[in-house]
Amino acid sequence: MIEVLRNKNQTTRFQILGEIADKGPDIQQREIAKELDITPQAVSDYIAQLINDGMLVALGRSSYRVTSEGVDWVIKSLKELNSYNLYIQRAVNNISVCAALAEKEVKNNMPVSLKMIDGMLYASPDIEKGATGFTVSAAKAGEDVGISGIKGIIPLKTGSVTIFKIPDIARGGSRRVNYDILKKYTAASSFIVSLGIEACAALGKIKSDFYRYGAVDVTVEAARTGLDPLVCCVEGELNELIIRLEKEKIHYKLVAESSL
Repeated sequence: MIEVLRNKNQTTRFQILGEIADKGPDIQQREIAKELDITPQAVSDYIAQLINDGMLVALGRSSYRVTSEGVDWVIKSLKELNSYNLYIQRAVNNISVCAALAEKEVKNNMPVSLKMIDGMLYASPDIEKGATGFTVSAAKAGEDVGISGIKGIIPLKTGSVTIFKIPDIARGGSRRVNYDILKKYTAASSFIVSLGIEACAALGKIKSDFYRYGAVDVTVEAARTGLDPLVCCVEGELNELIIRLEKEKIHYKLVAESSL
């Protein structure tokens, strides 16, 4: 068992260092106590231990700084937690059943390869490198089938997002879009998202199918599953979308093709 999960003392030390690193240096002990659901006296005792161990430095009354030793210990613990998380995920996968689409007809208890196609998980009787498992029932091509005993990692490449900027209503909205160019982008994309009223109007004019609800989340999820979404985005919504994509480390390109 990793150190930070070995006992309550280590877990609480880890949490206190995290709280101070996140909200410090001027953080009240009672704030930490409330967040961790322990008594202020317990927080005071732990802080004294951490100072004594060189992981914290007291800067003044209710003011602390995590030392380099403390940072190193937190990072080491995080790496151990991440490794343990992967271990548990693999263990759970081996006893759980997930759903996939049968790429071809499969029989019960047949070994299959798992892969992502157009954002969907498929099970194929043609064994390839990567993730594998066993079917829990027979299924025809295109039917859903349960997969158990999953091993390995499913090959997955994060998609890239193309953002087509649409003028906001103050600058003409959908009336100022270059539709010849917009049609080229929509024709080349199998996953189109609309962000903003003006964008909905523009896509409606060319009778394009698109997603509109939860547009930012839908875009991120689609890219994570390997799709390359096209987002028609009103100028005023660009900032939120780009911040989210950068936070999720998803590649994007911005095209501003209007008739302005």
